[in-house]
Amino acid sequence: MKLEQLCRELEYVCLKGSLQTEVRDIIYDSRKLAKETMFVCMVGAVTDGHRYIPDAVEKGASVIVLEREEEAARIPETVTVLKVASARYALALMSAALFGYPDRKLITIGLTGTKGKTTTTYMIKSVLEMAGKKTGLIGTIGVAVGDRLIPSKNTTPESYEIHRMFAAMVEEGCEYVVMEVSSQGLKLDRTAGIVFDYGVFTNLSPDHIGPAEHDSFEEYLECKSLLFRQCRTGIVNVDDEHWREVLKGHTCQLRTFSVENGTDSSAAEGNETADVDLLAYDIGFIREDGRLGMRFYVRGCMDCAVKVHIPGRFSVYNSMVTMLVCHLAGISGEAILAGLAKVQVKGRVEMLPVSKDYYLIIDYAHNEVSTRSVLNTLLEYHPKRLICVYGGGGDRSKLRRYDMGEVTGELADLCVLTCDNPRSEEIRDINRDIRVGLAKSGGTFIEIDDRKEAIAHCMVNAQPGDMIVLLGKGHEDYQEIKGVKYHFDEREAVAEILDEIREGKR
Repeated sequence: MKLEQLCRELEYVCLKGSLQTEVRDIIYDSRKLAKETMFVCMVGAVTDGHRYIPDAVEKGASVIVLEREEEAARIPETVTVLKVASARYALALMSAALFGYPDRKLITIGLTGTKGKTTTTYMIKSVLEMAGKKTGLIGTIGVAVGDRLIPSKNTTPESYEIHRMFAAMVEEGCEYVVMEVSSQGLKLDRTAGIVFDYGVFTNLSPDHIGPAEHDSFEEYLECKSLLFRQCRTGIVNVDDEHWREVLKGHTCQLRTFSVENGTDSSAAEGNETADVDLLAYDIGFIREDGRLGMRFYVRGCMDCAVKVHIPGRFSVYNSMVTMLVCHLAGISGEAILAGLAKVQVKGRVEMLPVSKDYYLIIDYAHNEVSTRSVLNTLLEYHPKRLICVYGGGGDRSKLRRYDMGEVTGELADLCVLTCDNPRSEEIRDINRDIRVGLAKSGGTFIEIDDRKEAIAHCMVNAQPGDMIVLLGKGHEDYQEIKGVKYHFDEREAVAEILDEIREGKR
């Protein structure tokens, strides 16, 4: 592709060379440089792409994109040089052009917020697909293109990767893509140039604040707000105390949702309507056939009863986002309700209906905050006993282990300490640290190193009304032990245990 085609929507200065230069690919990692590629000198917290200009020249890059004009002096006249204000922004716009602007061939749905993004993206994807709409996904768990799940390093990948994935989704016949848009992704221009059809704000609380992420809560909030300056329709939770600040300077049409008796169900300031577009009320808890969930009613753009088999009050909010997005996208009410009734999100308060007598739940929670949230959610269903099966990650802070032990000891009736991803550490050493927290809160525990055997012990000894929650693995299908990743999927382990019980082996 000619360089002029790649930068037709970009502001730049050509310091050397020709816009007719041929570019086979765009590279921002100097280790991947090759002939006739463009090298974009991105400046990050750890490294500066300008340092690798000599490598780019040596390896035959045909174009170098830089931010500092003085760097051009050491680049031969045979190499085309573009100066831009922001290399990250330039990478986003040129990547879109390289892949043929795939975002414009998809209906794009972006979610930002502190909690609930992963679960809600999967709920939207599931409901759309149940309605016959092929949908791609980008988020914390990975990238879903058709039936393939590709691991991802970042919740919101680099802009080049986003457009490469979008192009693959278009090739697979996807009509929609739903993605998590992190504050870091917005701050670092990973989604620059994309005009989302729908932008969603779930909620906001202090998170990702530190030297390598955001300097302050105010900056974190400001980065979240950027989504509503690059979407056509904004869908906003007006029960969150920060929603007005998130919408500051917005350029989109607004749609709002709220739960009756929420903290703030008034509509946006200015010309917006006084009533929310979707209001949930008469909320209740479901316990049926080994599954937990929520039921509620809504009025507004939809007027109906709703059932979802994902436990917890937060599921009402996640369901309302799903309903509003799908309703605005033209999905019928019947299809939306049918989809919500069936949807499950892998590793996020995931129900495994193994028995009518007790409940088995898988969740990815592996720190104090997420564990407290999950356990408090389950306690609202008044289990006879709440039993936690978990371990701790090796080569990680011991503070997390102390905190996990303390919160599970406080809220659970029994803790079964076992293996998670011990990495280079010994399982017993990790669990000894967890016991420090358990002792502080007075928790009851046993230890079974083998995770499958720990799960089996709980299933064999379950009493009617018990809830067994397997914490820490979630969507993961491996255990990392002494530098080796071994296949281990809790769903498969549970199925094997059930077979062994039926065969009288347990």
